[in-house]
Amino acid sequence: MSSASSAPPAAPSEPLRLMAVHAHPDDESSKGAATTARYAAEGVEVLVVTCTGGERGDVLNPSFEVPAGHEFETIEGRRAVRRLEMAAAAEALGVRQTWLGFVDSGLPEGDPLPPLPEGSFGLVPPAEAAAPLVELVREFRPHVITTYDPSGGYPHPDHIKCHEVAVEAYHAAGDGSRYVVEGGAEPWEPLKLYYNHGFSMARMRAVHEAMQGAGLESPFGDWIESRTAREIPEREATTHVAVADFFTQRDSALVAHASQIDPDGFFFAVPRDLEADVWPTEEYELADSRVPTALPEDDLFAGVREGDR
Repeated sequence: MSSASSAPPAAPSEPLRLMAVHAHPDDESSKGAATTARYAAEGVEVLVVTCTGGERGDVLNPSFEVPAGHEFETIEGRRAVRRLEMAAAAEALGVRQTWLGFVDSGLPEGDPLPPLPEGSFGLVPPAEAAAPLVELVREFRPHVITTYDPSGGYPHPDHIKCHEVAVEAYHAAGDGSRYVVEGGAEPWEPLKLYYNHGFSMARMRAVHEAMQGAGLESPFGDWIESRTAREIPEREATTHVAVADFFTQRDSALVAHASQIDPDGFFFAVPRDLEADVWPTEEYELADSRVPTALPEDDLFAGVREGDR
């Protein structure tokens, strides 16, 4: 993690800007959604960037019904439906959203794993995949970017590629000699880069134990056991953002993704009052900072806000 004291904080008259880079529609609602809702409510300009159209996502909600006038059997049909869902989720969170335009790779399964579909995001050469995001960073001029850690959070090829392009854009957007586009936006250097920690073991254990203590059935028991058995390393969370007041908006965004999210399923198994009491924050890992900041943090814009220095 670097710290360059020469990087200026946001000017007093300049709105703060946050860019959240995700792989598929619905990822923005299951990873950091309450954070983006909170910052948007506070007047921060928030842009969710969705790398793919989610065209190969399976239907994960048994009560899902294809919207009237649409079909869900083709790549084009799924893309259109998931765009409708994404628009509703963005409205629920109060954020802007845009697409990079790549095609979902799907989650390969089997042993050995099958090759990724031709033309999918996971197969796009790194520089080609990063180029539109670099230009978008220069246009939107975010002070802070969030994305996934190098593992992708889980080994979906699109999540791993999402990490790669977001990190590349963070480092390259301020260099006018790279990704040169005739008539393109001026270089812009974001000040901080974070990784989402949406499903940390610490959170799951705390909520699991609280639910057991309240005599409730926890949705995390099998998950904790399986992750522990696989000895998945836990990355350090450096930044805890208080977001309990925005759980309702997060939940509304989740159910907007009707093809993916079961309103009676896993995401809603924890009573919200218990969640707010036990784990009222969303966590992030500060991957890089060009401004001085003291850890741990409670604000993604620590060191960026006027008056922090």
